[in-house]
Amino acid sequence: MRSFRLLLASLFSVSALSAVTFTSSATAGAATSSALAACQTKINSQEYSKGKLTVATDNPVYTPWFVGNKPTNGKGFESALAYAIAKTLGVSKANVVWAYEPFDNSYTPGPKKFDFDINEISYTAVRAKAVTFSVSYYDVTQSIVALKGSVVAKKHTQAQLKTYLYGDQIGTTGLAYIYNNIHPTKQTRVYSTLDIAVSALESGQINAIVVDTPDGQFMATSEVKNAKKKVDGVQVGQFPSTGEHYGLLFKKGNPLVGCVNVAINALKANGTLAALTNKWLNIYTSVPVIKP
Repeated sequence: MRSFRLLLASLFSVSALSAVTFTSSATAGAATSSALAACQTKINSQEYSKGKLTVATDNPVYTPWFVGNKPTNGKGFESALAYAIAKTLGVSKANVVWAYEPFDNSYTPGPKKFDFDINEISYTAVRAKAVTFSVSYYDVTQSIVALKGSVVAKKHTQAQLKTYLYGDQIGTTGLAYIYNNIHPTKQTRVYSTLDIAVSALESGQINAIVVDTPDGQFMATSEVKNAKKKVDGVQVGQFPSTGEHYGLLFKKGNPLVGCVNVAINALKANGTLAALTNKWLNIYTSVPVIKP
C-alpha cells in the first residue's frame, strides 16, 4: 500500500479530499491518462474483494438515483455513475458487485465490507473524522418550499425573502441556510422534526421551509397538502451552491479513494458526469435558481 501511494503521489497532487488540479487542459489530459493507467494496473491490490469492485448502497433505493430498486441495472444517476467509474478504472460491469449498507451505518467508524458507498451521503467534517470521502459527484443546493399560489411563490426577490416567516427542523442545513444567508427579519420557528415543520406550513403558521433541493422536490410534490384550502406545495426555487456536496464514502484512509477521485475528475472533464446529471437529475437541475 505504501508503494502504491507513492506511485500515485508522483503522478498527481492529492489534497485533503484527493482532488486533482492541473495547470492546463493538455497537462491535465496527460496527467489524468497516466494516473488512470497506473490505477488500472494497481486497483486489484486495493479492492475489498480482489478482482471485484464492491459498491454499497441502501435498500430500498429510489428514483432518480436508482430505478426499480435495482442498483445492478445501471439505471438512475448513482447506479449509472458507479458503472461509469468502474469502466474508467478498467473494471468490467460483470466485476462490479453490490452490497447492502444502511445509510446511518455508512459513516460510523470501523471496517467496511465494500470499496465505496454511493447513497446521497453529504460530506461533513464530523463524518470525515470516521470515514474518507471522495471529491464531489453532486453539488447539493438548498431550496425553498411554500404553498402553491402563496405570496412566497409569487414574490421572492432578495428583499422579499427577508420578510417572510420561516420554519425548519433543528440542526438541519436548511435552518443554517436561513440564518446564514437569508437573514429574515422575523424570528424563524424551529421544530424538533421536519414533519412538524411541514404541518406548520400546511396550516399557515409559517410561510416557507428551506430544505435541500432533492428533498424539497419530494416534499413539495408528495408531502405538503393543505386539505382545507386544497392547495399543494411548490418548490419555489433553489439557491446557489454553498459547497455542500455528495461524496462516495470509503473506510477511513482507504488508498483506493485516490484512483476513484481521478476517475471522477476524468468523468467531469470529458462531460460524462454532466451528461448523467442532465439525463437523470433534470427534475432537480430544472428548478429555477434564485438569490437569497
